[in-house]
Amino acid sequence: MLTELSQLKEAALQIKVDLLTLCAQKSIHIGGDLSVADVMTALWQYQMHYDPQNPEDESRDRFILSKGHAAAVTSLNQAAIGCFRKEDFFQEYATNGGRFSMHSCKLVNPFVEVSTGSLGHGLSIGAGIAAGLKRKGNTRSRVYVVMGDGEQCEGSVWEAAMHASHYQLGNLVAIVDCNGLEADGTLEELTGLDDVGQKYRAFGWNVLEINGHRMEEIKDAFDSLPPPTAQAPTVIVAHTVKGNGVSFMEGNVNWHAGKMSAEQFEQAMKEIREKAEA
Repeated sequence: MLTELSQLKEAALQIKVDLLTLCAQKSIHIGGDLSVADVMTALWQYQMHYDPQNPEDESRDRFILSKGHAAAVTSLNQAAIGCFRKEDFFQEYATNGGRFSMHSCKLVNPFVEVSTGSLGHGLSIGAGIAAGLKRKGNTRSRVYVVMGDGEQCEGSVWEAAMHASHYQLGNLVAIVDCNGLEADGTLEELTGLDDVGQKYRAFGWNVLEINGHRMEEIKDAFDSLPPPTAQAPTVIVAHTVKGNGVSFMEGNVNWHAGKMSAEQFEQAMKEIREKAEA
């Protein structure tokens, strides 16, 4: 696992380069992958207690990708810690019989905790796992649930939020990728979500708000998490930009998913590297 801030920044750049490389070959959910790439890099390569050689270890941290379409950025980070070879990921992605696709599937990939894709269910699943761990007396493991801001309009999210607070699931950590866009437009236009952090505070959660593209803030948020034995669950509200780092993708709903041309790939790679060096 990585420990230094400089290592995490370099690792995040590599994840973004790999995402763009894949997007030049196949259609992927590139906008949301890029918005959560920095957070996911820190989560998988710095924060989580997870042994790639023993994915069923009872003492492991659990990861639920409620934002199921961010499968590519998840798999690339899993490859980075040794769950499988990155070359195999590229070769198998979106192929018949392959382990990797636009959504994660536990049936073919043992490093997936639960298959996801239909939005709004991950927090409920995570709360259930967290409650089970607490009942078993597991005081070590956390359950991390990564959500998009668009799925916050699902009622099941708030039922789970209320449940987690009431049953004092301090071992549950939700991360909301707040990029302000979903597949059909802006959240302001479609759901009027407004202040996510304020809503979770009203449900009794411990709330941390960060710039989801500043690795310093991401690392500090993970470092400041209360112990799994705490009474209140925690949500990290990560303010991000969809398509971050690529000018023609940033804030562009048309790049919720897609495949780049050769010219777009060249421009995107140049910009993503320049942004990392700035």
